[in-house]
Amino acid sequence: MATGKLISYLRVSTDKQGKAGLGIEAQRASITSYLNGGTWELLQEYVEVESGKTSDRPQLQEALKACKRTGAALVIAKLDRLSRDPDFLGTLMKSDIEFIACDMPDANKFMVRIMAALAEKEREMISERTKAALKAAKTRGVKLGKPENATPEGRAKGIAQSLEKRQEKASRFTAEVLPLILEHKAQGQSLRGIADVLNCSSVLTASGKSGAWTASAVKVILDRSTLP
Repeated sequence: MATGKLISYLRVSTDKQGKAGLGIEAQRASITSYLNGGTWELLQEYVEVESGKTSDRPQLQEALKACKRTGAALVIAKLDRLSRDPDFLGTLMKSDIEFIACDMPDANKFMVRIMAALAEKEREMISERTKAALKAAKTRGVKLGKPENATPEGRAKGIAQSLEKRQEKASRFTAEVLPLILEHKAQGQSLRGIADVLNCSSVLTASGKSGAWTASAVKVILDRSTLP
């Protein structure tokens, strides 16, 4: 029976599933069913619509920060699904936050560590099999990749798209942390002081690191906010 304060985290792999509620409602129902009858308080719910191919989990980071702020435990519907995601498991282990998996209520951090190792090993094996298959195809004379990407125009387009994605990510991050930085700047805090506040508040840096804010990093955010 669950007790205390809880933060729930739900995830689906596609935007279509997220908009339709497919998977989310099932996870929410699983959590509600498990918690039924306990003396608990669900403080907030975080929903992630993110492909399993990417390690970027902004909503998971927000959920973990909320757990740290409130002392709540993280509750998820199905650990068996997320156990195939080494990035999720690694983040969960490093967070040092208590968690509840409704489908595996007896799971502990030791079990999660084993799952993370197995998931990482599986990812490495998939990578090796892919490399071996590409090497075999190349040996047979198969031309790999898109021909248009080998042209100067194709390479330039790829570089431009990559730069655009990085700029979009940087803009989103700036929009998230800027209000907090401006609030403390208005109170007369120095750049070093603001960095200390962000570190004490467990605010992650743009690279996803905790406790790594510096005065120069704060200045970068402020300078970026003044750009046209």
